[in-house]
Amino acid sequence: MNKIVVLDRDGVINEDSDAFIKSADEWQPIPGSLDAIARLHDAGYRVVIATNQSGITRRLLSEQDLSQIHQKLTNAVEAAGGMITAIVYCPHGPGDQCACRKPKPGLLQQLAQKMETTLTGCWSVGDSLRDLQAAYIEGLQPALVRTGKGTKTEKELPQSELAATPVFNDLADFVDQLLVGKL
Repeated sequence: MNKIVVLDRDGVINEDSDAFIKSADEWQPIPGSLDAIARLHDAGYRVVIATNQSGITRRLLSEQDLSQIHQKLTNAVEAAGGMITAIVYCPHGPGDQCACRKPKPGLLQQLAQKMETTLTGCWSVGDSLRDLQAAYIEGLQPALVRTGKGTKTEKELPQSELAATPVFNDLADFVDQLLVGKL
């Protein structure tokens, strides 16, 4: 199996907002998430991000704003001793019928193509049902965190095909369990 962990962004790495993260100033890491990414990197994992960013289509932020947010994220991860190997995003809205907006697996397929590998069997960490569904469809191992929308999503799990998905308090908790071999 490839040592790759796919992360959703908002609600997993950084605080989420129903009003969208629209600027680098609004981007705030969840406590422990940057250290968790650094620990994955130290353990030989490649960390990649797949994120829906419909705020672009909704004209709440520009591609340049998103680039600045991702630069701040990347800089913060590097300052903590980690590395982000790749970031892919879907700029489309829920009604756009694209192939890349999660729960469709297009973003994960883009990552696999970009990295010239398969993601089958790799872990994918998210806070929403659509994150987990995309991972499941594409053959990754989904994991749910309770941060962001995760607590709400956890209540939806028993009624879904993803009822057996492991649930963690946050990204740091997931990394703790992964690195001690419990996953």
